[in-house]
Amino acid sequence: MPLELTLMDLRLRRRSMLWYAVGMAVYAFVIVAMYPSMKSDSSLSDFLEGNETAAALFGVSGSLTSPVGWTNGNLYANFLPLLVLLLTIGYGANAIAGQSEEGVLGMVASLPVSRGRLILEKTVTLVVVALPLAIATMAVVLIGPRYELDLGIWPVIGTTLTVVLLGIDFGLFALAIGAVTGRRGIALATASVVAVAAYLISSLAPVISWAHRIRYISPFYWAVGDNQLGSGPSATAILVLAGIAVVLLAAALVAIRRLDIP
Repeated sequence: MPLELTLMDLRLRRRSMLWYAVGMAVYAFVIVAMYPSMKSDSSLSDFLEGNETAAALFGVSGSLTSPVGWTNGNLYANFLPLLVLLLTIGYGANAIAGQSEEGVLGMVASLPVSRGRLILEKTVTLVVVALPLAIATMAVVLIGPRYELDLGIWPVIGTTLTVVLLGIDFGLFALAIGAVTGRRGIALATASVVAVAAYLISSLAPVISWAHRIRYISPFYWAVGDNQLGSGPSATAILVLAGIAVVLLAAALVAIRRLDIP
């Protein structure tokens, strides 16, 4: 049966995926609906203007009360990508290493399924895991004009795409580390630490010189750190994030062939 491993993994995660998507949609709606009452509150912008580092950590550039600043500061520059990463890194770490530790991977490997197909089906699952949360958030933000939150359609759709690609990148990184080590804890910790470092580099780049110089190494910069929500992500940003995914997928395909599956 095509994608039988994917369907099996998705069945195990369908409830958590649904509740994450519903919860984020509710939160996003609250943020969107609050905007008319907050856009004239100059105290928010005044506070952040005096705390540039704090503003940068939340992904706010320019005025927090502008449509782009409000949506970035409350959704796209922080909470949405971090929750997507929570799901994808968690799945990536468990997909190979976690199932290996539990003895499940050995049973899967005994089926007439190649290791290459195993990785490819896990990757399909990873993509699907990232989608509901991101799409639910995007759908709510797209009704923003009804609440005076005027954002371009392409910037919202494009930035949602780059956030999904960001999640896939870090999920594949966790999966590849798990395929190399066979240890879920190592895969989870390594991917999480690298994600935090990448987030800090991208967030602090506007205010700290060393972070600005190395911002291009951060996937967060290509996903949400270059005013994507204001002008839309560039083709270069999309290609960089997609290229990272291809490289990590190739690494996982190589690593799984060398993994000793108990």
